[in-house]
Amino acid sequence: MFKKDFPYFQNSQIIYLDNGATTQKPKSVIDSQVEYYEKYCSNTHRSNFGHANKATQEFENTRVILKDFINASSKEEIIFTKGVTESINFIASSFAANFKTVIISSLEHHSNIVPWHMQGRSLGNGLEVVNCNDNLDFDMKHFEQLLKANPHSFVSVTHISNAFGKIHDIEAITKLAHSYGAVVLIDGAQSLAHMKVDMQYFDCDFFAISGHKTFAPTGVGAIYVKEKHLKELKPYQTGGATIHEVDFNSSTLLDSPYKFEAGTQNIAGVIGFGKALEYIDKIGYENIEAIENSVYTYLNEQLSTLPDIIFYNDISDSIGSRSFNFKGIVHDDIGILVDKMKIALRVGHHCAQPIMKKLGVKGTIRVSTAFYNNFKDVDALIVALKKALDMLKD
Repeated sequence: MFKKDFPYFQNSQIIYLDNGATTQKPKSVIDSQVEYYEKYCSNTHRSNFGHANKATQEFENTRVILKDFINASSKEEIIFTKGVTESINFIASSFAANFKTVIISSLEHHSNIVPWHMQGRSLGNGLEVVNCNDNLDFDMKHFEQLLKANPHSFVSVTHISNAFGKIHDIEAITKLAHSYGAVVLIDGAQSLAHMKVDMQYFDCDFFAISGHKTFAPTGVGAIYVKEKHLKELKPYQTGGATIHEVDFNSSTLLDSPYKFEAGTQNIAGVIGFGKALEYIDKIGYENIEAIENSVYTYLNEQLSTLPDIIFYNDISDSIGSRSFNFKGIVHDDIGILVDKMKIALRVGHHCAQPIMKKLGVKGTIRVSTAFYNNFKDVDALIVALKKALDMLKD
């Protein structure tokens, strides 16, 4: 139904099921890039001629759109970055470095693990990891034990696991963390593509946002920073566009968000991000969630009919990604074969090696859906998987 809005599907026969890695872009987003470069390509927040003013206006309009989209209190709480990886590194180095303890979950992407290692942290030495059970559920009892032992910690947790689609109860996690004086960052890389998020409801201190996983261009994202933290947050980098006054003895910076956005930004990308959010708003999350839940349930039902399939969690509180293996089959081989049948999915550790090691596997086969996927896509996948299994078992 919605594939007509996406040029990729008009130009390709591929069944695209790798949305956890990146999503396709609607024509309105692509057109906004072309329009910027062809009709008013100028830098922002500097010159005051007509096209420069338009570029600045369109760029800042995305900030307002995103502020309303996630129900932030003010546009000053929205800081543009390259994406979630930069957002987490920014907060890790500029805010969280001096916290004695950082607490993360067992399902984190490497982008929410490696930055803490770069600070010299290791398990039990400034870094704690919340256990998960056999269904990959977040262990709230263990979390509270860690908070009791390490009050005033920095908690950094993914909202939706990119590897398994598992949804963490962010409201409950944040509420408990705050009761022990902790500060909370949420990795929302997978969030906006699938569900409405609300900063007032979540009440987290930081929320990292990806553009390219939300039908927007690559190389753009944002970090939401609760207003009370803006004054104590230090710039990740400085230079052009961040400055109020400079001489050779000292510099003074602009207020948020501008002091955090050094240099020329990904202007076209940010403008495209705004168009992507408008596109999502036009469709509506009520429709998106209904479609996705239907396709995701159908996907699980059809996968369950395949012989010797191994799942690692149920789908009761999951969305987007479904990971699995087949007994006695190397996941890489499946990926190679289904690619020949025009099925795009991902095999490997999905930048989540620690949980793979805990599960005793090197990786999984991951199918990740978006609202433009449908039952026909699932049927084509199942046909391809059956053919691949037949070939590998011969």
